[in-house]
Amino acid sequence: MTPSPTLYTVREIADTLRIHPRTAYRLIQEGKIRGIKVGSQWRVPESSLLEYIESGLQAPRNKGKDDKKGPKQLKLPI
Repeated sequence: MTPSPTLYTVREIADTLRIHPRTAYRLIQEGKIRGIKVGSQWRVPESSLLEYIESGLQAPRNKGKDDKKGPKQLKLPI
């Protein structure tokens, strides 16, 4: 028998992501987080939550000499 996948409630998703429950609900409604409607309530598989988190990860920026987006130097009159 295969184990059941871990399912999270909207409140648990909100707590995990440190967002308001309404925001978590909206992310599910918009399809940004895949969920399953059980009766009148939403459940989110752990795999869907991890997918959402990983989709937001960004590679660190390479800060070398060529980085033109760094802080600008100000030249003050002497």
